[in-house]
Amino acid sequence: MGKLVWFAAGAAVGFVFGTRAGRQTYDELVATTRKVMEHPTVQEAAGLVQAQAAKLYDEGLRKLNQQA
Repeated sequence: MGKLVWFAAGAAVGFVFGTRAGRQTYDELVATTRKVMEHPTVQEAAGLVQAQAAKLYDEGLRKLNQQA
């Protein structure tokens, strides 16, 4: 329950700061985030993480099926 309270408090603070920053700051943040996400190094890392997650999912599913 304590974690939920901290999360809610953080969300409230973020909301207040976000609304005070204004639309222009928000648009700049979105543009920067998109630029970072489109960077080839980030795309490569995301692909590696996705492949590893799929591998772990398949291994877990296989172990569950063996137990049944």
